[in-house]
Formats: sequence, C-alpha cells, structure tokens
Amino acid sequence: MASAVERTDDLVREYLVYRGFTSTLKYLDSEIKADKDKGFRVDKIIDQLQHFIQNYDLNALKEYWGYLDRRLFCRLEDIYRPTVNKLRTSLFRYYLVYTVQTKNLEKTQEFFLKQALELQGQAEWRDWFILPFIPAPEQNHVFAPYFSRQWADTFIVSLHNFLSVLFQCMPLPALLSFDAEVQRTTGLQEENEQLRQLLFALQGESRQKKDDGLVHHKLPAYVQHMDRLGDTELDLVSSQRNVSLTTPSRNFFSTFLPQGKRAPGKVPQAAGSSPTQASMGRKDTVASQVTKSKDSAPLKDSKMPSVSGVTIESSGASTRQRRQQDHEKERKELFAKPSAQLNPEKKAESSDGEAHTEMQSDPTTSPTNQAQASAEVGGPEVEQPFIKLSQEEYGEHHSSIMHCRVDCSGRRVASLDVDGVIKVWSFNPMMQTKATIMSKSPLLSLEWATKPDRLLLLGSGVGTVRLYDTDAKKNLYEMSIDEAHPRILSLACSPSGTSFVCSAAARVLDTGSRVSLPVSGQLLLWDTKTVKQQLQFALEPGPVAINCNAFNHNGNLLVTGAADGVIRLFDMQRYESAMSWKAHDGEVYSVEFSYDENTVFSIGQDGKFIQWNIHRSGVKQLEYSLPQDATGPFVLSGYSGYKQVQVPHGQLFAFDSEGQHVLTCSSNGGLIYRLNKGEGGLESVLSLGGHKAPVVTVDWCSAMDCGTCLTASMDGKIKLSTLLAQKS
Repeated sequence: MASAVERTDDLVREYLVYRGFTSTLKYLDSEIKADKDKGFRVDKIIDQLQHFIQNYDLNALKEYWGYLDRRLFCRLEDIYRPTVNKLRTSLFRYYLVYTVQTKNLEKTQEFFLKQALELQGQAEWRDWFILPFIPAPEQNHVFAPYFSRQWADTFIVSLHNFLSVLFQCMPLPALLSFDAEVQRTTGLQEENEQLRQLLFALQGESRQKKDDGLVHHKLPAYVQHMDRLGDTELDLVSSQRNVSLTTPSRNFFSTFLPQGKRAPGKVPQAAGSSPTQASMGRKDTVASQVTKSKDSAPLKDSKMPSVSGVTIESSGASTRQRRQQDHEKERKELFAKPSAQLNPEKKAESSDGEAHTEMQSDPTTSPTNQAQASAEVGGPEVEQPFIKLSQEEYGEHHSSIMHCRVDCSGRRVASLDVDGVIKVWSFNPMMQTKATIMSKSPLLSLEWATKPDRLLLLGSGVGTVRLYDTDAKKNLYEMSIDEAHPRILSLACSPSGTSFVCSAAARVLDTGSRVSLPVSGQLLLWDTKTVKQQLQFALEPGPVAINCNAFNHNGNLLVTGAADGVIRLFDMQRYESAMSWKAHDGEVYSVEFSYDENTVFSIGQDGKFIQWNIHRSGVKQLEYSLPQDATGPFVLSGYSGYKQVQVPHGQLFAFDSEGQHVLTCSSNGGLIYRLNKGEGGLESVLSLGGHKAPVVTVDWCSAMDCGTCLTASMDGKIKLSTLLAQKS
C-alpha cells in the first residue's frame, strides 16, 4: 500500500505540473510534509514515535498516538481493542524505561505527574508508581524484564506487524487499487512463463516419443480425421482425390459433386495406391499393405469397395480397365520425382511410393503436417517459426463475413456480416459478445478508432458514417457524406486519432461481380473532434472508387487502392498526392505498408501479390504467387446447385509484429507464409485450417505476447488462432 501511495503522489504531482496548477502543487507538498500517516509507511510511523521518545516530548507522543487511534484504531472491531490498549501501555513503559536509562529522572517524575489521574485506576500501572524512587530498577524483579534489549525489540516488532496488517486490511480508494492490478498482472506473466516452459518440455517429450516410434507410411489427412466426416462428405473427399490429379479446380463443391456420382467407374485397381480404399478406413489400408508385401501381383479378381459402399467387380469393361491403368501410370509418373527428392534413401523400401504419393497429392495437407511427415519418413525436421497453441470459434454470425478487425489494444474484435449485423466481442480471458449492432440501412465497412479505442466507425450504403461507443452501446454521431456517393467502401483512422479517411462510391447494380468500368467515387478527410469534413482529396486522372486505404505508423502517409487498379500515395502533411502508379489489371482489393514502411504490398483483381517501392513510383520490387482462393472472388457452392460469389471487402492479408510473415486467405483456413527476398518468394510455414468454407478476410494482432490470428469465412464462422513464436 505504501508503494502505491508513493507512486500515486508522483503521478498527481506530474498531473498538476502538466495542468499548471502550481498553487495546488505547493499546498500538496506542504501537506505531504506534515502528513501524520507518513504515506502509510510503517517504518516512518515507528521512527516518528521513537523521535518523540528520544526528545522526551510526552505531549507530542500522546497526541500522535491519539491521532492514530482516531484515524485507524477506532475502525477496528471491538475484539482488537485490548490489543490496542496493550500496545499503548507498552509504548508508555518504553518511554519510561528510556528516561531511566538516560538518567533523566525529571522526565520520569513528569510522566507520573501528568498521567497520575489517568493511570492510578489501572491495575497494570499500580506497581510502576514507585519507579522514580528505586535506585536500581533494572535489578528489581518487577522491572528487570522491561530493561532488557529483548523486550524492547519485541515491542517494536509487534507494533510494526500490527500496523502493517492494519494497512493491508484497510479499504483502498479506486485510485490506489491499480497497484493490486499491477501485482496481479505480474503474477499472470510469471504463470504464463511457467506454462510456456511446460509447453516446450511437453513438446520435446512428444517429439522424442515420435522419433522412437518412427512410422514410414503416413496416412493422408482425410483418413486421419475420418471420424469428423459424414458419409456424404467422405464420398466427396474420395472423389476429389480421384479427379484433382488431372483436373484441379478452385471450387470444391461445384466441381466434385457431379464427379462423385461417377466415382465407382474411376477407382484404380492398385491396392497400394487406391484413395477409395484408403477412404474406407485404416484397417483396409493396413490390410492392403500387408497383402501387397506378401504378394506383389495385382489383385485383378478381388472386389473393391466403391465410394457409395457397394462392391464392384474389378473385371469390368476393358475400356474402363485401360482408363484405370492409364490413370495409375500417369499418377506414378507425376509423383515419382517429388518422392525421390523428398526422401531418396527410402526409395528402395517403399518402391510403390505410397507414403510420398499420399503426402504430395493431398492439397489440404498443412505445412506443419508436411514437416511432420518428412520427419516420420526419415527426412530432416524443419523447425516451424510458430506453434499453434489453440484455435477457438466465434459462431454468432449467420451469414458471410465482410470485415473482421481487432482494436489497437488487442482486447476486442468487431466483425460485420453481409446482413449488416455487427458483433463486438472479446476473447481474453474468455470469448464473450460485448455488443450487437443492428442497422436498418446496409453496412459496408467498419474501422476501430485509435483514440479512444472503444469507438467504432461504421460506414453504410446510404451515405452515412456512424461513430459508435462500444462501452456505452450507443451512437455518438452520425455524419452524412454525399448523396451522389452513398456507398462507404472503406474507412481508416489516423494513428493520432484526430481524423479519419472515408472512401465513398456511387451506386452500382449488384450483379455479384465487379463491373467492367471503374465506379465514380471520392476520398474525404474528416475531423473526429469537430465531426466535420476537412477536405476532399484530388483523385487523378479522375474520380474513382477507393476500395482500400492504410496509414503508416505516424499518419504522415496514406496509401490507397482504387477500382481503376491504381495505387495512390498521399502526403498527409500537405494533403496532396505524392505519387501514383498502375498496379494491377483490374481493381486493387487490399493494400498495406511493409514493416519498415519503405515498400507497399497490394493484392488485386488479377490475383497478384506485389511489393512496391514507394521511393520510386511504379517500381515493382517483388511479385509473389498466391493460390487463386487467396485473392477472390470467393465462391461457395452447395449440393443443390446453390452458388454464392463474394468479392473482397475486408483485408486479404496481414503481417506479424516483425513483418517477416504474412497471413492470407484460403479455401479452408488461413495460410502463413515467410517473406523471402530475391527469388525465394513465399515459403509456406503454417496452415491454420479449421474452416469448411472459403476464408474472405484475415487479421493478425500482436499486441500481446502470443500472436492472435483471425480468419473469417463465408459461412459466418470466425476462427481465433493463438500462436507462439519460436525465437531462433
């Protein structure tokens, strides 16, 4: 408590100096000097009592003890009153002993003259009135114990402990309770460090056990997690394995659903490499391997289970057999080279290449699983830069997500779906919805304010921007932008918190895809304090809709991506365009500054992920290749021909705290890549997974010790993955 009081006094002094309250500061310092509580420091109170005793100031001693009694002791329960009386008696005896030891008998007699009326009726003082008349009281059996050093030390320690416990039990004002929060935070940090060490220890034990039980044949991911699939989904996965080798497709449901009906006619005969047989269960796979090791001849007369569960004869039509043989031959030729490169020393042991083929041909296998598979088959183990500690799901939305953003403090998330429902929720220490925002008009964009971070900017489709207080759960302001440009496509708040940028576009017919010609739009700067428009940026060569924008760390630069494929860089000190260049064929979907802010990254409608040098206009520094399902448009298909197409609205990529890794979208979860300079390109390091529908927007928060990745998909599910960075 004493340390909290001292720190609070320093903070109050700093505040008064900042406000210019010098007179109040002088009164505060003078009162602190005369503070009888001594800042609730027990050692200072004990020193004050001893100072009065050493100066023989009996009146000051009595007055100070009376103050402590009125200030502190009177608030105690009645059961502690005898303890207070004993301490008071011992304090006066300590004073008398000091006067006798210093041979100041005048002060000894003065004590009894002043205190006679008060003490004569108390039994514990009856024998002490003869003290001034005894020549050697330290040798008297009644007073000898009080003249020992042990009694004096015991009294001082007892008084110190009593005051310490009393101060700890006192109710604290709200201003001083922060010290308890600091201690609790420190305790949690120590506990997190212990849990982190335990995690590393368990990981080492698990890795050692895995090395002891080395397995040379790795089952595919869809076989390992078969218990999570239904019968229909299992059939679809099996048919996907057959068709994806020759006709890869971005859309899972719309492509493979009709193929699954003809899957029995395309099942290969080879038992060691049949994905259909593998999909029926692990027992069949193991049995086929044992049979194959005993008899290498093909099982032409045996029956194989089909996708629908009905057995078919392998001695069917000759055309169907030739098609199966040709397919198997192409399959082996396709994966022969990668298998040899991955593990050449195991080639003789697994001549059919089953383990390598299964691992390489599964497009959904994560980089983590690939690294584990490499270790299992004898390859070198690659240390991953991140460990996925946990993955939680937020499922309060019932339609596709448009935006999903974490606030600056890393405590809250705001997510917006296509139905215009916004959820504000927290995930630490538990996932909990804080506020639900419903809007009569459609909502198209959102952004957290930087100062204070509880405020949320909401852009609508009818030309208004709302400032919403997530704590009070109410609208603070509603700003009307422009009737000619009612669609608020994007919002960005300056790091200083004094202004925000608003991108407004004209109306278009919602056809499910972007129109061929760029839409007219405007870029506006608003003041958050006065809630008024400051200026309108000049968009050359003409007014165009700005899809995305981002500030640098201090708000001096603003980068925008427009529907005409042009990236524009604005100087926010002069409020003018510094440079612009044609970046993509089609629209720019997402744009961000790099970690060092010397370059800008962008993703466009052409599916390219490009790094640009901002010091040389239009100079492409690097171009990375991303899968098609990472850049949109995003497609979701159903069993009955249902098809949903969504163009990108939120950010398509996000960087970690050091800017060395990037999180992107995919068809089944977020993908993390390492950014390699030169010709290295993107190196896949971790697949977060967990989604059954395409991920349409991502965010990466590094405000806490453990990084938090957010991936939001078209089925309304948001996955929150907690990562632990492994420092090399």
